[in-house]
Amino acid sequence: MSPATTEIVRISTPQCEPGIGKVIRTPESADLIDGVRVRPFDVWPDDRGYFLEVVRMKQGLAAGFAPEETQVSAALSYPGTIKAFHFHLHQTDLWAPSKGMFQVALVDLRPESRTFGLKNTLYVGPLKPWQILIPPGVGHGYKVIGEDAAMLIYVTNRLYNPKDEGRIAYNELSLAYDWELQHK
Repeated sequence: MSPATTEIVRISTPQCEPGIGKVIRTPESADLIDGVRVRPFDVWPDDRGYFLEVVRMKQGLAAGFAPEETQVSAALSYPGTIKAFHFHLHQTDLWAPSKGMFQVALVDLRPESRTFGLKNTLYVGPLKPWQILIPPGVGHGYKVIGEDAAMLIYVTNRLYNPKDEGRIAYNELSLAYDWELQHK
């Protein structure tokens, strides 16, 4: 029996200016990468903790997700963890940070896009409870910031398929994303 092989998805990365790109401060920002959408979600705290609603099928940012192909997953990451970059050829991701703070990094890898090579940074979590819709071809990743572990819940419009996913190192020189504390 031969070992299983995984097809590697390859992409040419743009030459980006060093830094973190455009910091997105509002869901309506004109600086958002084309196709990326952001929407606040409600968090209902009380003396027992909090409740948040991740998604309602056929509504909101997940309106176009077919229920039979939708997958819901979660990732817990420790402070300082960087998970970046990856992208999908066909899959759309909907991220909902449920615990902790994230520095979300996005880069448009689609040569045909009007925002090709643009980088966005979003700071999301309990201080900014936003859902982020990430279309195919947009590289994405995050760094957990602060002193606590963070939980990211993500909903995808397709079941996991390793042939649809590509990876780029977090420190890829052509992307020039600066993961260091910005000291602003």
